[in-house]
Amino acid sequence: MLELTQAEILAYIGANVRRRRASKFTQQELEALTGFSVQYIRKIERGRVNVNLDTIRRLANALDVAPGVLLRKAKLPPAKPGRPRKRRSRRRT
Repeated sequence: MLELTQAEILAYIGANVRRRRASKFTQQELEALTGFSVQYIRKIERGRVNVNLDTIRRLANALDVAPGVLLRKAKLPPAKPGRPRKRRSRRRT
């Protein structure tokens, strides 16, 4: 029988939330739908916080998926550290 660690399950939840959210919402929009802070959503997406059933339910409702979808095995590449580069504005002369 396959035994998963708590860290693995939290990583699956975080990867699924990030993947589903990125195609529909920003973190700020998900904040408005769930009532969670952006910082808490970031921690969920990184698998750094223990989530309870109510949290999974609220995320699933906001993302319009069944709660079980968030528990599916998934893996995302690690996030790049640091801030994204700013785009340079082109000056027309």
